[in-house]
Amino acid sequence: MTSAAEQFASNLNLSSFAKADELKKRILFTLGALIVYRLGTYIPIPGVNPGAFANMFAGQKNGLLGTFNLFSGGATERMAIFALNIMPYISASIIMQMLSAVIPSLEAVKKEGEAGRRQINQYTRYLTVALATVQGYFIAATVAGSVGSIGDLQVPVVANPNIFFYFSTVVTLVGGVMFLVWLGEQITARGIGNGVSLIIFAGIVAELPRAAYGLLASGASNAISAPVIIMVLLIAIATVAFVVFMERSQRRLLVQYPRRQQGNRMSEGEKSHLPLKLNTAGVIPPIFASSLLFLPATAQGAIGQNAPEWLLTMVGALQPGHWLHMGLYAALIIFFCFLYTSIVFNPQDTADNLKKYGGYIQGYRPGPRTADYIDFVLTRITVIGALYITAVCLLPEFLRMQNSAIPVYLGGTSLLIVVTVTLDTVQQIQGHLLAQQYESLIKKSKLRGARK
Repeated sequence: MTSAAEQFASNLNLSSFAKADELKKRILFTLGALIVYRLGTYIPIPGVNPGAFANMFAGQKNGLLGTFNLFSGGATERMAIFALNIMPYISASIIMQMLSAVIPSLEAVKKEGEAGRRQINQYTRYLTVALATVQGYFIAATVAGSVGSIGDLQVPVVANPNIFFYFSTVVTLVGGVMFLVWLGEQITARGIGNGVSLIIFAGIVAELPRAAYGLLASGASNAISAPVIIMVLLIAIATVAFVVFMERSQRRLLVQYPRRQQGNRMSEGEKSHLPLKLNTAGVIPPIFASSLLFLPATAQGAIGQNAPEWLLTMVGALQPGHWLHMGLYAALIIFFCFLYTSIVFNPQDTADNLKKYGGYIQGYRPGPRTADYIDFVLTRITVIGALYITAVCLLPEFLRMQNSAIPVYLGGTSLLIVVTVTLDTVQQIQGHLLAQQYESLIKKSKLRGARK
């Protein structure tokens, strides 16, 4: 099995890249859009004392708040206009896909082609606004009731937490989310790669150097020993290699097509493969699982000092490094792996399409028997995929149980997102370069034909 880097290198040469003007424009547009996103993570929300909030955040950076900050590219700890990042849109997209699978009317709209897809996207945007509004209010309530310190003085994070502060904060955060949704769509249409994934990718990558510096600084202060630092770095490298291997792994089902009569000639039957990825769900399960685990902490922050005792106990038990947190995290990841796979891949539709074009899997009748076999294979490889994602995401949690000084940014979820988005972007660049080469060959053949 060749790696993505080897396949990319085999199709990449400087001359073809130099001639790919369209690809260069797309890459430059993507880089420009990501720079705009990064600038937005440094624009603070009006009314918040940055120093007091940074001090309050420092005591919680290795908890769930640190995980949320990771996905926002550091915007949460700076309480910037992109503090929510694009997570409400991802949650809304997952919810809409689930609803489309269980509500017949939405399923019918989804099958209406391009018009149905636009309608579902519109519903997703409405749901994004609703989710962002709720989360924005919780953030505003949490910040308004918080106290930080500047030197030896205890100062409120928000000097004047009136209704105008709540309104402006919610509007700012919702506007930031919708701007990122629009920016992601522009990257997808006019840039390279998936815009939404690249925005999360850019935030994580921007924080990784600081995480590495924090790890080395902990070693210099003897908070982490040198052997532990070397072990963490080796584990990170091995994890990246393991993720690349698993993401490129496929279970290929042999599909045969019968002989066909073409005039007086009988064409031989063709063979192809139906590729089934081990990880069909991608990075959605750990992202959605993290979002659900963050809900109790969000509710506790919004309620403030009047939070009930059971909620405080739950928040404490769900902090990273606790057994309850890891158990629920693993269970949610496995659950969403199976759920999301069943949503994005329908064995019955695949079997119907094979039957429509005359294809069949040897030993199984076209139709329901083929669908059952595909579902049988998909279920078993999804077990492997779910265990793989769970192991990658929980390994850093076990490391932090041994030493809490290990940065939360060096987590399995972040490495999983970085690697999968990189592989997807590389494949798209490779596709553009191949298209450029084919266009050059077609032009040369036309010129030769015209000369003759």
